[in-house]
Order: sequence, then C-alpha cells, then structure tokens
Amino acid sequence: MTCPNLKAVIFDIGGVVLRSPFIAIAQYERDHGIPRNYLNCSIVERGPDGAWQKFERGELPLLEFYAQFGKDLSDTLNGNKWYKDYCDRRGIPCPQLPELLEVDGRKLFGAMMRESTYDPHIRLAIEHLRQANRYKIIALTNNFSRIDIPATERAFLGWTEEGPAPLELTRLFDDFCDSSILGLRKPDPAFYLLACSRNNIKPENAVFLDDIGINLKAAKKLGMETILVSIGKTLEAVQKLEEMLGMNLTDPIEALKISKL
Repeated sequence: MTCPNLKAVIFDIGGVVLRSPFIAIAQYERDHGIPRNYLNCSIVERGPDGAWQKFERGELPLLEFYAQFGKDLSDTLNGNKWYKDYCDRRGIPCPQLPELLEVDGRKLFGAMMRESTYDPHIRLAIEHLRQANRYKIIALTNNFSRIDIPATERAFLGWTEEGPAPLELTRLFDDFCDSSILGLRKPDPAFYLLACSRNNIKPENAVFLDDIGINLKAAKKLGMETILVSIGKTLEAVQKLEEMLGMNLTDPIEALKISKL
C-alpha cells in the first residue's frame, strides 16, 4: 500500500546500506564457543554508559574504546544474567554459560568494520531514489566519524584516510546524521527528531529502515513508517519500500561500483 504523505526515506548505515556487523559478531561467538547473541546482549544491556554507546557518541578515543569494549564484553557476572533474561524472554533453553571470557575488543571491532561492504539491493534502491529526486534521502547512523583514527588502525579496520564515513558513502544522501558528530544515538527520540528538523519534515513524513527492532520501535512511536531490514533479506525490505513509495527500486539502471568502506 502506498503512503502518499511520505517526503523522506531514512536509512540506517551498518546493517542496511552496509552489511551487518552482527555477521562478524556471530562469527566471533562461534570461533570462541560463546552462546549465540551473547555479545549482542551484553552490548545492548550495558546501556548508555557502555563503551560501545560512548564510542558512538564520540566520547571515547579509539584505543581507550578497544580496552573498555573488551572489558565490557568479558564481564560474565552481568553478561550471564543478561543472557539468561534474554533466553527467558524468548522462551528458549539457556545453554551453558561461560565462567570466564577474555574478549579482544580490537580484534572483534576490526572484524566488524571489515565486514562493511555495500549491500547491492539497498545501494541500487538509493540510486533509484536519487534519480527520481522525489524524496529526501537521509542517513541516520550510530557511527564513529568524529573519532581520530591512527593511520595504522585505519588499515587494520579497512578504512581509508576518510575514516568510517568516506565521501563515496556520504554523497549518497541529502543529509548524513552521524551520532558521533551530533552527540545523540539511536534509539534516543531526540536523534530522530533532530534529523527531521534538519530536513524540514515531520516524523510522519518519513519511512525509516533499520536492522534493529528497538531503533524501529522508537521511530514508530514518533509516527514514522518503519521497515525491518533482516540479515539476508535486504531485497524483501526494498520491495516493501517500493510498495510504500509506489515506484520501482529494483530494476538495474547502470553498473554500480560496489566497494568496501
């Protein structure tokens, strides 16, 4: 069903425009015998004072983040409690939990960042939207652009000198709302409202694509249309966007350069 009130399409970056960092987290868990989604639970449940959250708000330098990130994720006292609660909420059996963890924050973050290549379906959809010039195209991302990255670490993370938000990426959007620059991060409603005010739209004029349910829930509560982008199902998400906008976003238009961030 089309939504004629829409004036803007808002995209998350990691997990939507770029491949999900959760892929690397899942691989790290498999490689180290950690229960599935254990590290994700620890990241989320740590709350606004966690290393990940502080880093995305531009409050931690990179090397300090590495150390604190590893420390947060190695905390089995809290991690086991949070994971038991996660299993209970989903009605799934809780596996044997680790007594001791030594998560390498640098190794894990590096794997997450090197996973960041363009999703071809989302990239093509953005190019269609740019050509049509009917909607504002906005990025709303929990990102790290404000962080000063040593040259040796840029290479390790697979980043160019431009860092995690190179011109090739930012040029796709009319506005690039970066948590580390603006000092706000999803799911804080103020971050969504700031993106709207910067682009002279109301929340009900936007559709928001994200891969994390809590981020979509916050957007929906403000009045935005939302689309969940699940791992491996970006084409389905684009097809839902096609229905909302009443336009084709999947036909090839030209050879696109799909490059690594």
